[in-house]
Amino acid sequence: MSPRPGRYRPPLRLRRSPVRWERQRPTWRDARPALIAQALKRAQARPTGNWYVVGASRDLRADRPLGRTVAGRELVLWRDAEGRPVAGPGACPHLGAPLRDSPVRCGTLVCHWHGLALDGSPSAGWEPWPVHDDGVLLWVRLDGSGGEEPTDVPRVPTRPAEAGALSAVYTTVGVCEPEDVVANRLDPWHGAWFHPYSFVDLTVVRAPGRADEDDSFTVDVSFKVAGRLVVPVRAEFTAPGPRTVLMRITEGEGVGSVVETHATPLGRDALGRPRTAVVEAVVAGSGRRGFAAARRAAPVLRPLIRTAAARLWRDDLAYAERRWELRSTGRFPG
Repeated sequence: MSPRPGRYRPPLRLRRSPVRWERQRPTWRDARPALIAQALKRAQARPTGNWYVVGASRDLRADRPLGRTVAGRELVLWRDAEGRPVAGPGACPHLGAPLRDSPVRCGTLVCHWHGLALDGSPSAGWEPWPVHDDGVLLWVRLDGSGGEEPTDVPRVPTRPAEAGALSAVYTTVGVCEPEDVVANRLDPWHGAWFHPYSFVDLTVVRAPGRADEDDSFTVDVSFKVAGRLVVPVRAEFTAPGPRTVLMRITEGEGVGSVVETHATPLGRDALGRPRTAVVEAVVAGSGRRGFAAARRAAPVLRPLIRTAAARLWRDDLAYAERRWELRSTGRFPG
């Protein structure tokens, strides 16, 4: 699928003999529940160092804090005077004010109830939590929730070099658990059936075995552009941890580009149901000459990328929520 060295090939292809949706080859026999369950189980056994993705780096501005709830714990994040991220409990230790509503002045978070100033160091019973900004995503380490051996930094997947890449982050929330989101992504067979507006001609050319060291799925698929115009690629899906699935393009347009899907548990809703945030980062790179223009147009392209992700996750989150509903009532056939 890769072009020959030195030979230009446009990224777009014309599907000459398109197969209608209802006439494509059924994939239900290939998408064996046991195979997906085994891949999920192996992912759940991989360490995280207690790190959780909480959002996009761009969402954390210098002039105001960011409030989040992770694993039932309220937290607040802001940037200090040097622009470094700070994270910690979201309730003021004095009388419990919501620190997410307090202003940031010169890198110091000032509680709007009684003026307690927090510069990121321990103060008045408030203790910071480890935080990491990888340039695309923000991570917080919650040792009390993760229960694993902590690590100094999270295991950030290899991405295209930031200086030459275009990135966008989309976030949504559903009633399910992280495993339901991960299981959805470890089922690549549903792509052309469930998302015909985005994917066509999908073939899973390799799936991992029960004790396979290379625990990855390899997929040939075409991204639909318009009408019969498509962009064919080969992609690899891996689950480097219990809350992350990584798709990497290995052949075709944008080799090395990645889509990181992170599932972050938020806590229970008023009905006692689990809520999970899906934080998906698209980091695209290309050696094509015109890609530099695309990077310059990033402010225009990012909303388009997020819109495309939103359409996919409207369906995939319904898939994950349905899976949790069936699991929680003992009706899940897998």
